[in-house]
Amino acid sequence: MELTKHTHATVVLTHDGSSLLVDAGAYTPNTPELLAAADAVLFTHDHPDHVDADALRAELARRPDLPVVGPASVADAVEGVRAVTPGESFDLAGVPVRVFGGQHAVIHRDLPPMQNVAFLIGEGDASVYHPGDSYDAPGVPVGTLLLPTSGPWSKVGEGVDFVRAVGARRVVAIHDLMLSDAGKDGSARFTEQLTGQPVENLALGTTTTL
Repeated sequence: MELTKHTHATVVLTHDGSSLLVDAGAYTPNTPELLAAADAVLFTHDHPDHVDADALRAELARRPDLPVVGPASVADAVEGVRAVTPGESFDLAGVPVRVFGGQHAVIHRDLPPMQNVAFLIGEGDASVYHPGDSYDAPGVPVGTLLLPTSGPWSKVGEGVDFVRAVGARRVVAIHDLMLSDAGKDGSARFTEQLTGQPVENLALGTTTTL
């Protein structure tokens, strides 16, 4: 399995010639091209930094058989998306996927609860856990953890506890658009200091073998 980091929370996972696209959002400038190249698409929730609804509708109009999954909030917003819930397991483009989570991290008590699913994609050391906007540990072995590092809901202390709870072999930073380069480096150093786990800040477009 290979992972390519794109803007913010968008990643592409490739395995045996198949491409799985996760959280192709409106903040990712090449989302239309990524959708056109994908063999399957996954969305953790319906916020625009994670799903570009207009680009997705256009791609589904062009390829109505494209497998696309996400929580009910995404399925309700875009026709052609299959709603999935925590506890489900299935294959997409020949890659096993398990669904975890259920709720978006709390931004403020005055806001209503929001849906958010997390995905464990692949198996063993090559598996990748994308939590969307949450720090929900799956309670199962994880090869590579994608760690959200910025946003109105994120907290460094909770992120540290999340890294400890997951115990992944590797940690790669995502959800980082709000951080400067210095902020990314500082967040990684602080997390490593408290967990002993290096946090990788991959440059946009970088591909790494898992």
